[in-house]
Amino acid sequence: MLEVVVLGSLNMDLVVRTARMPRPGETVMGERFVTVPGGKGANQAAAAARLGASVAMIGRVGADSFGPSLLANMRQQGVDIEHVIVDEGVGTGVALIVVDDEGENSIVVVPGANGRVSIGDLYAARDLLSGAHFLVTQLEIPLPVVRAAIQLARELNLRVIPNAAPARRVDADFVRGVFCLVVNEFEAQTLAGMPVTDDLKSASEVGRALLDLGVSVAVITLGARGAFLVTRESSAHVPAQRVPVVDTTAAGDAFVGGLTVALRDGLDLVDAVRYATCAGTLAVTRLGAQPSLPTAEEVQAFYRGGQP
Repeated sequence: MLEVVVLGSLNMDLVVRTARMPRPGETVMGERFVTVPGGKGANQAAAAARLGASVAMIGRVGADSFGPSLLANMRQQGVDIEHVIVDEGVGTGVALIVVDDEGENSIVVVPGANGRVSIGDLYAARDLLSGAHFLVTQLEIPLPVVRAAIQLARELNLRVIPNAAPARRVDADFVRGVFCLVVNEFEAQTLAGMPVTDDLKSASEVGRALLDLGVSVAVITLGARGAFLVTRESSAHVPAQRVPVVDTTAAGDAFVGGLTVALRDGLDLVDAVRYATCAGTLAVTRLGAQPSLPTAEEVQAFYRGGQP
């Protein structure tokens, strides 16, 4: 039985490893270049599939050389791609990623076919959605499509997990009624209009502001500090274990995939966020987006107290 539908982006990531980020106008020498399947939607679909969920994806790729490669990769990850359209009129989305020796990254995304995902694509997959338990989506495709998907999911009694990334301003109606909103610190500030500081009290305040938008649960990822969970009844900080950082790309996507699978498995919210934090933490120990995504066995071992 289908458990998770991911509506979102598929990109080819063009990744450069360098000692440090260049300053404006400066040229620095790179150490390594790789092309890696990515895109927040595809990453989250692959993350959930690697952790054992049955997953299908809705999206678009171009008819260039990158498109078939991304589709083949999705199949290899075990993701159903029947509703990923090959768009003849535009190139596949790409992300230009620079990663420094601290594992921090700088990313420029060119949407390509992702920008042409339509409400028609969504409704063509209505039967697919009607048989699922969760809808996961992000903001790398047109916002009207995401809005329509959230509305359709409500009609179909799907639990919606929107990851409001990259940071974009939306009105309260956009996320009202969703089950669990996942954001990082910058995305939380963009939506709530107030910053998340080093003081965890600020995370709680921002989380409650996000609940005021009409979501049931807000989860703010805090990088090396873990994540902060806020519901109407309570809040909790879930710390992350410190690990050597190689590349932070897709750590948030691993978190979203882990959270979705943990909730599918019936974990309570705090334990689900703890499981998701383990998935995100493991992802930063490897280079690249989808190559960094951990398996179910790796996350379970880490969740039980093992080492990465």
